[in-house]
Amino acid sequence: MAGPQPPELPHADPASVGFCPERTRRLVQVFEREVERGRLPGAVLLLGRRGRVVLHQAVGRLTPGGPAMRPDALFRIYSMTKPMVSVAALMLVEQGRLSLADPIAKHLPAFANTPVLLETAEGVQLQPPVRPPTVQDLLRHTAGFTYEFLGASRVQRLYAEANIGSRQRSNAEFAEALAAIPLFCQPGSRWAYSRATDVLGCVIEAVTGQTLGRHLQQVMFDPLGLHDTGFAAPAPEHGRIAEPFAQDPDGGITMRLFDPRTAPALESGGGGLVSTGRDYARFLQCLAQGGELDGVRLLGSQTLTFAMADHLGPIAPEANDALLPPGHGFGLAMAVRTVAGEALMPGSVGTNHWSGIGGTSFFIDPAQDTWGIFLAQAPGQREEYRLLFRTLAYAALVG
Repeated sequence: MAGPQPPELPHADPASVGFCPERTRRLVQVFEREVERGRLPGAVLLLGRRGRVVLHQAVGRLTPGGPAMRPDALFRIYSMTKPMVSVAALMLVEQGRLSLADPIAKHLPAFANTPVLLETAEGVQLQPPVRPPTVQDLLRHTAGFTYEFLGASRVQRLYAEANIGSRQRSNAEFAEALAAIPLFCQPGSRWAYSRATDVLGCVIEAVTGQTLGRHLQQVMFDPLGLHDTGFAAPAPEHGRIAEPFAQDPDGGITMRLFDPRTAPALESGGGGLVSTGRDYARFLQCLAQGGELDGVRLLGSQTLTFAMADHLGPIAPEANDALLPPGHGFGLAMAVRTVAGEALMPGSVGTNHWSGIGGTSFFIDPAQDTWGIFLAQAPGQREEYRLLFRTLAYAALVG
């Protein structure tokens, strides 16, 4: 992280690429109103279409009661880390160094004997997996892992007791600790959002012999000019870090955000990156252009199309899972819309999206050749603002 400012994507007037200027202004005004109401400390809003940025606007405050939000503010992007790490893994697949069919244990032997824990009326049972979890399972969250904060099952309690998300363990130590805990469900049996992408980061380290951060820097961040993206913010940039309210304005429990000022031992592939709107826009524009930007190709266009398609098929998430709305499946990095209707937010079939628990979200719509990014540090309002941003963005798209 740190270095010269990343190259600017070309900018355009909204009307020149089919966005209504008045409706685009309204999007900004709505979030300015949320700031005035005391519900949002600040945010950075971006929209792009046909290779041009049509909106890059900062609203509110960088920190509550502090200086104005700045367009180059640094945000903890949490699970928006996942698509970047997934693309890095797919780059290794294209190089023949990794296969989607590889069992996890081929690269991380500690997982060779991890059983599945079943909770039944008769008690707890440990069973061998019906098949080994694979790299594809890691990418699509069907490997049998979970998150400790998504429920209170026996396995989730074991995650919590082991403090499995500790930033004090190295990636290799994390993998060893996780492998000692039974799987949450049978591999391939259900979509269960999880620490799978953290494990994928460990696989990348095993295949490349590099730390995850160093590998991402070498193959993605430096080539694409993502100079503000990394697992920690260097000291000279600490004044750009966005912060949340001390208390959730809705009275809920505010998640404690990690400190991006200190380099962690765990370089979490599932949620550890810090980034800016400009950097993430360049990453999305690379995906929108078939895996290439400014002469730098991350993935072949056919690999990217394959990765952005639904890979769940009949494998379903739990009923009413807010993380994967109705009419959506999941690809090899992020959610994908499979039905034009059903979900509460607009979008074309084939639209990919994901968000971070700290209050960030994005979407990329290949059919409309458009993308949007919402960056805030407002954990409790993540779902509300993701829906609001998407709704207003599509309302502004008129041509």
